[in-house]
Amino acid sequence: MKEPAGLLLVNLGTPDAPHPREVRRYLREFLSDPRVLDLPAFLRFLLLELVILPRRPRASAAAYRKIWGPEGSPLLVHGRALAGKVQALLGEGVQVELAMRYGRPAIANALDRFAAAGVSRLVVFPLYPQYSSAATGSSIEQVLRLATARWNTPYVQVIPPFYDHPAYLDARAAMVRPFLDPLPERVFFSFHGLPERQVRKSDPSGKHCFVQADCCAAVGPANRHCYRAQCLATARLLAERLGVPEERRSVCFQSRLGRAPWLAPATEEVLASEARRGVRRAVIVPSFVTDCLETLEELAIRGAEIWRENGGETLQVVPALNADDRFAAAVAQIAVQGSTWLAAA
Repeated sequence: MKEPAGLLLVNLGTPDAPHPREVRRYLREFLSDPRVLDLPAFLRFLLLELVILPRRPRASAAAYRKIWGPEGSPLLVHGRALAGKVQALLGEGVQVELAMRYGRPAIANALDRFAAAGVSRLVVFPLYPQYSSAATGSSIEQVLRLATARWNTPYVQVIPPFYDHPAYLDARAAMVRPFLDPLPERVFFSFHGLPERQVRKSDPSGKHCFVQADCCAAVGPANRHCYRAQCLATARLLAERLGVPEERRSVCFQSRLGRAPWLAPATEEVLASEARRGVRRAVIVPSFVTDCLETLEELAIRGAEIWRENGGETLQVVPALNADDRFAAAVAQIAVQGSTWLAAA
């Protein structure tokens, strides 16, 4: 008997609605994760309950309302469309499900649907090109925690980070290329930020990350889990495909939270600085595979305002890959290459 295989696409998550109550519930789940706020439990509780949750939900809800569409959250809408296209490409031998690490559709419900369909061979595909413990690690941990709690545990394979996979880079380059004709004065590659302490914790030796002057120049054994090194590799490989010379590109990091040192330079500071320097036309290439609050509100709205306020003229934000046919094909290809079960399905 040939058993079906399952492919679980996992993204970070979204609130159910752009209102303070739903945003508060989402933020509480998200920021209670010790991989996200990697602080002692007592300090994490105090920061969340006394500082973040009394203030942030209302402001975040207002930001979400600016990007919310008739069908709901863009991240969820595009995620469902992507799952549908990947399902069509892989055929009946593979059941494709979308789940969110935080919020809904929940990972637990996806595992229920797999079990009901008789799927015992599960392939997990975290939709984050670069590895971070806060996103990739947390998603894998949650899937394994829920899967191993079942009496009949599924057999699990995990697709590794795809920051340098040619199929992903080719799909991203195809999306970006129309925005670079003519080539702008500056191309910003903007990645989600991380606290520096989390990057250091990915270096078990303690002798490489932020110690070696060229610690992120290339990805190797010493920094194979380094988020920053993988981000720089993605930007470099993508710029080479697009023909963007080094003097016209900048790598920056967005979405800082709190006062601890985060990866630098910060996107908003780079935008302000470059606009004041006299750069008039620029393009931002976000790292996210799906459009979300960070791309549609933080970059396309607030980022554009920072650009104009400091003298810039045209700032274009390249859309995320979303459910683009080329990205769906790339996801299917990466999944099949990374799993013996899907290759045989």
